Amino acid sequence: MSTIERTNASPDPVSGDLIGSGVEGGLRDQIDAWWQRVRGGEMGALPAVGGLVVLTILFAILSPYFLTAGNFANLLNQAASLVMLGMALVFVLLLGEIDLSAGVTGGVAMAIFVVLADTLHWPWIPALLVGFVAGIATGALIGFFVSRVGIPSFVVTLGLFLGYQGLALMIIGPGGLFQVQVPELIAIQNNNLPDWGGWVMLVVMLLVSAGTAFWDRRRRTRAGVPNRAIQLVWIKLAVIAVLGGVVVYFLNLDRSQSVIPVHGVPIIVPVVLVILWIGTFVLDRTKFGRYVYAIGGNAEAARRSGVKVRWVKWWAFVICSTLAVVSALFSVARIGSVDATVGRDIVLSGVAAAVVGGVSLFGGRGRLIHAAIGAVVIAAITNGLGLLNLPAGINLLVTGGVLILAATVDAVSRLRSGGNSRG
Repeated sequence: MSTIERTNASPDPVSGDLIGSGVEGGLRDQIDAWWQRVRGGEMGALPAVGGLVVLTILFAILSPYFLTAGNFANLLNQAASLVMLGMALVFVLLLGEIDLSAGVTGGVAMAIFVVLADTLHWPWIPALLVGFVAGIATGALIGFFVSRVGIPSFVVTLGLFLGYQGLALMIIGPGGLFQVQVPELIAIQNNNLPDWGGWVMLVVMLLVSAGTAFWDRRRRTRAGVPNRAIQLVWIKLAVIAVLGGVVVYFLNLDRSQSVIPVHGVPIIVPVVLVILWIGTFVLDRTKFGRYVYAIGGNAEAARRSGVKVRWVKWWAFVICSTLAVVSALFSVARIGSVDATVGRDIVLSGVAAAVVGGVSLFGGRGRLIHAAIGAVVIAAITNGLGLLNLPAGINLLVTGGVLILAATVDAVSRLRSGGNSRG
């Protein structure tokens, strides 16, 4: 059965959050069905999660600083921009496309923003909005050439990757460097929630997760579509409560190296979680999301079923470029300045994050959470090797090796599963 046929059989997308074995059954039956899918090659983010556990244990043994509260908070801040870019690229990778210009698109948007705000003295909010408009326009331009003209996305975005580096130089000037003088933006990556704010964030996560899960179950019951065992909902909520509680407690510990205390969950964490939830909702629970997976699974079958493939691709590139601007904003907020190189080197790491997390390069399989996990894996590698004072070349070698391994797993899993399916 093709992807589009599976999609039309249900009012919901076939999601790892919503459907287990495809038939109602007990908890054990659905665990057995999950294991059969894993044995058949549909491993999703399982290899990335296993790799993250191994890396955590390894770096914890090699460095006494890796599992400290200060380094953990720093790791979350480091990973934020890569997590966001990885999620941005998922929207086009699911279609079997790619956007090599995502990083520099964000860089140009930030260059426009900082010049308007610093040189022309615009208020920072309108200046930032103009930067986002530039990102949206870039996504629309890419979508036009890919979906209307028929140029491969690799060629279009490679051309923009090269051209936008020159555009950034023209906007900022060779060797130009602008300081970001907006406290509200700097706070995103450098301030923390109060201790109670972290616990409120966890409670909200539990309420949203529970509400979404039971809303899905009601919709599926009304449509006559099988649900997962209710025990899985409670297990998921318990895992969120336990892991989230540990993280919040850990981050609320004082991690300062001076007399001024520093504690609390970094502000960037709830910001990323909100965007992750919205993006996941769009892909898992809207018609647009179903069409994205259908096109990635079989574009011709989707077209014959009435899906407006051109428009879906167009909007996917717009979303990708918009989230790429958010990624660049996170990066700028962290370092506190903008120059012509912003976003130049991160796009390949973003692709690596998505693939390492379990998003297929061939389209039709993967989720936003997979890219987020993959980004944390890559950030953990960079962070851990940095603590060990190893050369930057080692970091690139290890990251490249992990990417090749992940791509190999993806290709092998496709062969074992007999084609595209969702992760």
